[in-house]
Amino acid sequence: MSLTPAEAWKRLLDRARQDIPEQTFRTWLEPTEALSIEGNVISVGVPDQFAADWNESKHAELFASYAPIALGHPMKVVFRVNEERRRRSQMDFFVAPPPAVSATARNQQSASLSQLSDRYTFDHFVIGKSNELAAAAAHAVAQAPGKVYNPLFIYGDTGLGKTHLMQAIAHDIVERNPQIRITFVGTEQFTNELVAAIQTRSNAAFRRNYRETDLLLVDDVHFLKGKEATQEEFFHTFNALYEAGRQIVLTSDRAPSEIAGLESRLVSRFQWGMVADIELPDFEHRVAILKQKAHLDHLEYTIPDDVIRFIAENVRSSVRELEGSIIKLLAYASLKHQDISVDVAREALRDKLRTDFPTDGAQPTLSISTIQQIVSREWGVTPEGLRSKTRTKTLTLPRQIAMFLARELLGTQLMEIGHAFGGRDHSTVIHSIEKITDATNNDSVFKTRVDKVRTMLESMRT
Repeated sequence: MSLTPAEAWKRLLDRARQDIPEQTFRTWLEPTEALSIEGNVISVGVPDQFAADWNESKHAELFASYAPIALGHPMKVVFRVNEERRRRSQMDFFVAPPPAVSATARNQQSASLSQLSDRYTFDHFVIGKSNELAAAAAHAVAQAPGKVYNPLFIYGDTGLGKTHLMQAIAHDIVERNPQIRITFVGTEQFTNELVAAIQTRSNAAFRRNYRETDLLLVDDVHFLKGKEATQEEFFHTFNALYEAGRQIVLTSDRAPSEIAGLESRLVSRFQWGMVADIELPDFEHRVAILKQKAHLDHLEYTIPDDVIRFIAENVRSSVRELEGSIIKLLAYASLKHQDISVDVAREALRDKLRTDFPTDGAQPTLSISTIQQIVSREWGVTPEGLRSKTRTKTLTLPRQIAMFLARELLGTQLMEIGHAFGGRDHSTVIHSIEKITDATNNDSVFKTRVDKVRTMLESMRT
């Protein structure tokens, strides 16, 4: 008995699900549908040409290898754009996001979850090489809170998804256990509440609020540095929850050992469970993130795939910056009454696009590349040396100065700075910035020299 296209494709998908990561499967294969079978070729419809090209390059041969076992005979898989979807008209630029599912669990936990975003769930988190360890640890914590990876410490630069994962854990736990008590707080808020409790002599109520929770989520714990009273209170809160077997999840912009001014006993406790970092997403990951953003906002037919690729190639600093680029592009196109294209994207996002040091005699613009050029010239080294893995003293100091100036003058993300200087991690960048800051505060001769370079670079601002 011959199989219909849908039946044959379902068998192949069921086999592929065993080998392909779940997030990859949901992003690239769930939106597909079988169109036809002609001989030993099955045609599979996808939403757009980029998805067709991607699946063709990444998955076509894999599915062909499954066919003899799953279908009993060889079968070639061809991906092409579903013509019915191609003909559908574009949607308006601004579409309200789909309403959140109002589960009973969330109704009963409305007070505890009032600060959580409905979008910060595991379903909306796009997994790639840069965040797969942190995502796997977060899933494990959500499945068995207080049992494994306690505490879970997630660190990385701003806008890479730390808070998303933290909140996803809360959503997942509450979905299965509506009665669980959750506390989500930023370190600054924790400090402010402690100060208020001391002023109003309500310390007991403050401690009860934090130490009786079942799941404590604390954002930006690096702000604990230098706050002795807050660290003391947090230390005892941590101990009370840990000893009671209650889950603690923390985020920071750096690893526990890299947080200057943090008591060693807290550093030790933060490292008890799992410490996982999130890095900058690579090109394929950025494309997947942008496609997910477009899908969530019902914009997959508004933003062409070549525009998504253009943004992914040029905006590399963070997930937040990627999503902000989509919003800015939509607003610009709407105000100009233009359809979205690469040219429109280039104009709308001109302040975000990467620029290099010009070689045609034109006035250079301020960028990491120009900073490397000017600093290397002042210190008698080469820009290639600053970008190399070499750690000689001759190169280390100007490299640290260039990192310091890139952060100060451009506000560039720490991990992007590290990427521009030979693929160094953001902890190395933090160390460099702090070292140059101390040096300029304590050495007036050194400060004068750095200020001279800074003045030259500031003149390049457009």
